[in-house]
Amino acid sequence: MAQLYFYYSAMNAGKSTTLLQSAFNYRERGMTPLILTAAIDNRAGVGKVASRIGLEADAHIYDRETDVFSLVERLNHDSKLDCLLVDECQFLSKSQVNALTDVVDKLNIPVLCYGLRTDFKGELFEGAQYLLAWADKLVELKTICHCGRKANRVLRTDEHGNAIHDGNQVEIGGNDRYVSVCRTHYKEALSLI
Repeated sequence: MAQLYFYYSAMNAGKSTTLLQSAFNYRERGMTPLILTAAIDNRAGVGKVASRIGLEADAHIYDRETDVFSLVERLNHDSKLDCLLVDECQFLSKSQVNALTDVVDKLNIPVLCYGLRTDFKGELFEGAQYLLAWADKLVELKTICHCGRKANRVLRTDEHGNAIHDGNQVEIGGNDRYVSVCRTHYKEALSLI
């Protein structure tokens, strides 16, 4: 029985690495995974999922207008899909997360989503909100703060490494713009203590 999984974490916990390993495992067993990634995040190139340790794979892209169910249904008709892997799933809309539940329930294809739970303000992303509510399985991938505690928050920083308090929810970047920290250091950096 197919299920909807949400693998979430702060940045730099290995979400993309884990996704790419899962895709490799499916292919190694002669199965066909489909990888989707957000069009908005093209740091590795359009239609690419890449990890910081050097792994990468081609992917279909989605944006806010993509009919995810129709896309998966069409590709499954062309060549039977054994799994759907979604990178940067925090960028999904509520209706797209609902469509993923239909991929599971109507097409019987397991869906593994990988993404951030919260933004730099500690607020839920839309995709994460509905995955937390509707996924069959929730799996936290852990990373650590510079102090050694579990990092569960993300700070956005300026070019000098200072925490930024305001701005748009989405600003694409990597280690040059974001750092994962524990709750204590998050509050400290934003002077909330």
